[in-house]
Amino acid sequence: MAAMEFLPVLVMVAGVALVTGGTLFVSSLLRPSNPYPAKNMPYECGMDPAGEAAGGRFRVQFFMLAILLVVFDVETMFLFPWAVVLKDIGIVGYVEMFVFMVLLTVGFAYAWLKGALEWEA
Repeated sequence: MAAMEFLPVLVMVAGVALVTGGTLFVSSLLRPSNPYPAKNMPYECGMDPAGEAAGGRFRVQFFMLAILLVVFDVETMFLFPWAVVLKDIGIVGYVEMFVFMVLLTVGFAYAWLKGALEWEA
């Protein structure tokens, strides 16, 4: 009986795999295939890739900000369910979330002190 409970999940996974495979197969048949050297070159913001990354086109600050955004999105993702079940988990859950938030705050302070949020470097 337990195996039958997973049947809808397996049907859904098989359906997704079938649709994905079918879409990729049909698109490979219909798309034009015309590779040439300029088409196979890396594309960067409408400019031909040339020179060093430190020339101003590769901004590490954007990536650092994106990583910090992901960290705080993860924090928010954990805060909402924690707030919903706070009465059930008691003081232990409260202390654990407080420690989690302190660690994230320490990481944010470290990134700030190291200059990860500076745009004029």
